Amino acid sequence: MTAPAQNPLLDLGFELPFDAVRPEHAVPAIDTLIATAQAALDAVRKDESVPTYANTLGAVEAATAKLELANTVLEHLESVATTDALREAYNQTIPKTTAFWSALSMDHRLYERVKAFAATDEAKDLDPTRARFLEKTLDSFRRNGAALEGEKKARLEMIDTRLSEITTRFSQNVLDATNAYELYIPNEEGLAGLPESARVAAREAAIAQKKEGYRFTLHAPSLIPLLTYLDDRAVREQVWRAYNTRATSGTLDNGPLLQEIVALRAEKAALLGYTNFADLVLESRMAKTGEHAKAFVDGLVARTQEAFARENEELQAFREELEGQGAGALAPWDVGYYAEKLRRARFDFDEEELRPYFPVKGVLDGLFAIVQRLFDVRIEPTTLPTWDPAVTTYRIVDPDGAHVASFYADLYPRENKRGGAWMNPLISAVDGGPQLGLFCANNTQPTADKPALLTHREVETLFHEFGHLLHHSLSRVSVRSLAGTNVAWDFVELPSQIMENWCWEREALDLFARHYETNEPIPEALFQKMTSARTFRAGNAQMRQLSFSSVDLRLHTEYDPAKDGTVLAYARALLAPFAVCPYPDDYAMIAGFTHLFSSPVGYAAAYYSYKWAEVLDADAFSRFAAEGVTNPAVGRAFRETILEMGDSRDPSELYRAFMGRDPDLEALMRRSGLAPKAA
Repeated sequence: MTAPAQNPLLDLGFELPFDAVRPEHAVPAIDTLIATAQAALDAVRKDESVPTYANTLGAVEAATAKLELANTVLEHLESVATTDALREAYNQTIPKTTAFWSALSMDHRLYERVKAFAATDEAKDLDPTRARFLEKTLDSFRRNGAALEGEKKARLEMIDTRLSEITTRFSQNVLDATNAYELYIPNEEGLAGLPESARVAAREAAIAQKKEGYRFTLHAPSLIPLLTYLDDRAVREQVWRAYNTRATSGTLDNGPLLQEIVALRAEKAALLGYTNFADLVLESRMAKTGEHAKAFVDGLVARTQEAFARENEELQAFREELEGQGAGALAPWDVGYYAEKLRRARFDFDEEELRPYFPVKGVLDGLFAIVQRLFDVRIEPTTLPTWDPAVTTYRIVDPDGAHVASFYADLYPRENKRGGAWMNPLISAVDGGPQLGLFCANNTQPTADKPALLTHREVETLFHEFGHLLHHSLSRVSVRSLAGTNVAWDFVELPSQIMENWCWEREALDLFARHYETNEPIPEALFQKMTSARTFRAGNAQMRQLSFSSVDLRLHTEYDPAKDGTVLAYARALLAPFAVCPYPDDYAMIAGFTHLFSSPVGYAAAYYSYKWAEVLDADAFSRFAAEGVTNPAVGRAFRETILEMGDSRDPSELYRAFMGRDPDLEALMRRSGLAPKAA
């Protein structure tokens, strides 16, 4: 009789078997690992000996490690290699894992056990990292309802489970709605204005579907060139409307889910004694309160408003200059198109001119070269099991050859992969062993006769996600829950966003920006045009981010369905003052806003973190700019004070350790070209 096959999720090692996990493994593995974790936690609950670090905090953290990793593997596979069967299996695990984590986070007996440990002499003598872990654990228990009893606790558990279910469904609806749309343009005459790279990609996309003509989708590498360059206004309108009404109808309608998510978050905050969800979320972050975050956002809005209005007047005037007074007012699907024409006219600069200098292999090689020079590591290819043949794997080693980390890179869109770009930590080693992580993007793909040639923005995105990966990979924190990227969400973007700065520096660009055919660097004239255009419409770029931050914070502090109507209507009204031109009545970008609604918390009440971190990164990079953008001494300081430290110290303390002072908001305004000109 043949023995049953081993479930690969039950005993995961460093080499994760992404190629061996099947849908039928999901539920049995999660059930078993939850039971194992519960048994270990029961031992802590029932322990009547004197509480120590090892038998309380250490034991609780160890109890959940295997479950966390298995769930991370499943969640990742559902994001990058989903099938109907895998999605169904993963969805079955969500109520189970959510109930487990919810119960653990509000476990009164464990809370009392940790409080008892906090009163011991050992606790008073803990090293700073473990002392911080104890403080944050007690705070987490309190903020998650460990002090609640009876009906309130039961209701909170129900809310947590329901939020996990419906935020997952929200994300899946966005993916399905995105994939459901395709547009075929039958002949080349319909492609006027479109760059050659986009034409080739669209033709190859049609060939892959065994269709004639040119295929366009709502994935960024297809969508953005079409909205930026295509002369056919009717097609631009069709695609813009399709993208901004995703997941608003039929079985994929996220409207009801939005209502429920926002309501449940508000109810959860009230149960835990907070005025609103933003205050609950931000108490443990740098902003501390929703009002503080709103003041930061509103202050930037006020400082950006004048430039925003001026830029939009200039764009309308430019269109009229091109097409005459009868051209009419701009519509949303015109903005990117005419902005690109204006940029070309003003700077004689076309983004597409840069593509030949950014072949993906050269970009990765250059990224690695910069990282190696700054942070004293070596990056080399390695072999690990992957979820798709296109995925590449690497390892990071110290100069002495010690294995620091390994990682996966998944760079191109697929029908079974969600959109966007992200980094995931997989294994956080706290015993000196190697870390394991991954980063994903949805970049322009190679064609039959050319390598993948990236836009400059795609290059920035790769640098950004690799910054997150470095934060995880170079961690030297002794507590897993405080390691790597497990930091306050308004600090986590500093290591990622600061990396984007090297995409604008001549010294750094010359390490990787080489023409894919001639190997020539970017010509100086083109570099000057590129940098001159960097702050083009900076007011619009900043207001776009602030619009998302503003609607997020107000949804989670002020929204009242009784007086404000639906979330869709409320968000549309809030976003209107930030729009270049009026949005249609069915505008519904919020229904596809996965940053806010694809997990129980995620960036909810915290989208401002991107701007907050821009202040930090602009200011912190000023030290590199002053002392040398590839200066290994500054790189070492950044590694030792920020990248290695995780959440072992307060973020403000870490920032001051690197810069010697608190952050300066003016650094962002200067970099954006939005600071007042000197008299």
